[in-house]
Amino acid sequence: MAKKVVASLQTAGKSYSKVIRMVKSDKTGAYAFKEEVVPNDKVKEILAKK
Repeated sequence: MAKKVVASLQTAGKSYSKVIRMVKSDKTGAYAFKEEVVPNDKVKEILAKK
């Protein structure tokens, strides 16, 4: 039954991607990773931001 629910959600909704960016801290200079789940059509916009 769970497989049917998962299959219907994949076909009915939008496609999403997980975007992981490396961000440098201004205070310490260390790098941290920021994760976001965004629709596939917004991925290029998100990656273009600094």
